[in-house]
Amino acid sequence: MNPFETFIQQLINGLTIGMIYALIALGYTMVYGIIQLINFAHGEIFITGAFFALAVFGLFPHTPQFNSVLALVLAFGAAMAGCGFLGVVIERIAYRPLRKAPRLACLITAIGVSFILQNVLMLIWGPVDKSFPAFFKHSALTFGSLRVTFMQGFIIITSLVMMIALRFFVTRTMLGKALRAASADMTAARLMGINVDKVISICFLIGSALGGAGGVMYGMYYNTISFHDGYLVGIKAFTAAVLGGIGNVPGAMLGGIALGMLEGLGAGYLSSAWKNVFAFLILVILLLCWPSGILRKSRNE
Repeated sequence: MNPFETFIQQLINGLTIGMIYALIALGYTMVYGIIQLINFAHGEIFITGAFFALAVFGLFPHTPQFNSVLALVLAFGAAMAGCGFLGVVIERIAYRPLRKAPRLACLITAIGVSFILQNVLMLIWGPVDKSFPAFFKHSALTFGSLRVTFMQGFIIITSLVMMIALRFFVTRTMLGKALRAASADMTAARLMGINVDKVISICFLIGSALGGAGGVMYGMYYNTISFHDGYLVGIKAFTAAVLGGIGNVPGAMLGGIALGMLEGLGAGYLSSAWKNVFAFLILVILLLCWPSGILRKSRNE
């Protein structure tokens, strides 16, 4: 494989995980865009989706021909519905009573919810890694020395479809317009008759559901999951949201893809053991030099 092909291969590998980061980053950026809260429990919601999917897979027989479309559809449905419901419950119980409290109180609460969810996952599913069934085993397209697995294609296409659907929802539907109105000015939105509490619940529902879908694809891609995976991946997704411009939906998509590609290049040309350091180094540099992100619009807070 020549240097150019190696570069393209690493970009493809990075794009795959970057799509997952983008889905998770959307949950961070949508919530922040309306109530200016960094929901640090979102990483645990993401990995909970993977465990919901694993529970669904356990209902099907494990055979070499496990690639069941029904199992996959039910797993995505359970993960997205379960995580969406979990996000709404967390917002209603933990965040809504503190909506007028100082931001520090909300931030500490979000960190507390994160630790609670992480330990609940450990108590239910245990502290050891859990295996995901293998999908699209040994299936790939080759272009010379380049290799794109069916799994990578599935993750990229599925994530892209979800992002396009979200973009259409936000820009073309009445609920989407209500979300944008609440994000621009919550007080004015109330005066115009918008039920802001409902809008915020919908925001948590959609963001958490997308995170759950990302959790399923994460488990499918790496074949193992653990109760503590949500913390690290969640921080990376938060980095992606900041990179794109926290509060900006297209920015979260772009930031996730960019972070994944940069991480893929770092793993390919430096070392896979340093890819996490590479991701967080980007966050530090960004916060020091370009804290508003790539697509962040100016806004009077």
